[in-house]
Amino acid sequence: MNQLTGLSATQLRQAADLKERIEKLQHDLNQVLGVPQQHGNGILSQKKRTMSVAVKAKIAASARERWAKIKETATSAKSVTQFRGKMSATAKARLSAIAKARWRKVRAAGRTAL
Repeated sequence: MNQLTGLSATQLRQAADLKERIEKLQHDLNQVLGVPQQHGNGILSQKKRTMSVAVKAKIAASARERWAKIKETATSAKSVTQFRGKMSATAKARLSAIAKARWRKVRAAGRTAL
């Protein structure tokens, strides 16, 4: 059985007050000792990493190179979208017949959706 379930409201309030005082004293002790601050979840706070200007420029330059290669290959050879042709009339008719047959079976089964 949990120990907190048998406590009265005043006992719970006293326990909460004690916990707050302990946390404040722990915080004060950490400040005196120079210990890094901890967040509420117990994880030490870390400094945010920053990139230097040179590193950012290097990353941007390599990205520009990659995009230039992609654009070059797209213009020198036909791109995938250029190879897509329109569907022939016979292919459209065949797909239409398949879809109509599928719907005939669905309706025959008494359903209104696939």
